[in-house]
Amino acid sequence: MTPLEPANAKPSPFLEFDAQEWSEFRADTPLTLTGEEVTRLRSLGDRIDQQEVERIYLSISRLLASHVESAIRLFRQRSRFLDLHGQKTPFVIGIAGSVAVGKSTTARILRELMTRWPESPKVDLITTDGFLLPNEKLRAADIMDRKGFPESFDRRRILDFLARIKAGERNVEAPVYSHSVYDVVAGEMKVVDQPDILIFEGINVLQSSDLPRGGDEVPFVSDYFDFSIYIDAEEKVIEDWYVSRFMKLRQTAFRDPEAFFHRYSELSDNAAQAVALDLWTRINLVNLHDNILPTRQRADLVLHKGASHLVDRVSLRRL
Repeated sequence: MTPLEPANAKPSPFLEFDAQEWSEFRADTPLTLTGEEVTRLRSLGDRIDQQEVERIYLSISRLLASHVESAIRLFRQRSRFLDLHGQKTPFVIGIAGSVAVGKSTTARILRELMTRWPESPKVDLITTDGFLLPNEKLRAADIMDRKGFPESFDRRRILDFLARIKAGERNVEAPVYSHSVYDVVAGEMKVVDQPDILIFEGINVLQSSDLPRGGDEVPFVSDYFDFSIYIDAEEKVIEDWYVSRFMKLRQTAFRDPEAFFHRYSELSDNAAQAVALDLWTRINLVNLHDNILPTRQRADLVLHKGASHLVDRVSLRRL
């Protein structure tokens, strides 16, 4: 199959495919998720269904399987070369993209598909939300309105977590975040114990940072990734998804009196929509422009979604 190559297109590190072309790379990969399971796995407002899993995600699963198999073969060859004995460290997949673009759904779908490979690998999923600085520290630094920006994360803790994972350590702890209270849960941890594959999902995972002096530290979170995926959509489309999700949360999670955003559940529809647009324009859109979108070209695979939440274009980095 010949990928999409527009006439007079400038050189690109990516091969481009439309959704139909991409779906054919599924080959004989079996569909192992039921419609009910897909519904359970998708995020609020996401319209992914079993047909979309079959059309797009089975090809991704097959591609990832080939990368994991190649990494295992290389590990075995290196072990023979160095006369080493031991277990291969986890294959790490990073998933990035804007707020409300569907990263969590993609991560959960891929996790379920991979756990059902014939080898039944152990697949863990961690999000970067837990590595946000606690609200107390954000307020002290006067950056509460920049939550989700690079400076709001404990980058050193993220790098330490991934270093321990890649070193093959057992029982590595990751902090837990509550979207209801909008804060890190003090003292609560998720334990990651030598998975075969780790999915690390968050808006900032492909972002660069200041280079450390001395050359003794790993500079980028993505340096620990074996494969990375960026979820993409047009700016106005993401805005619509963000506002729509906000309005739906007013009828669900925000109604909890303990929820951080409970006050928004009592607003009129017009007032709530104005708040959502303000949050999008003043915070999330700025973060998208300044920090998230510039990382798109660093990904190995870019999934572009249309207004329907369905993938309409796939970009795969050339080898």
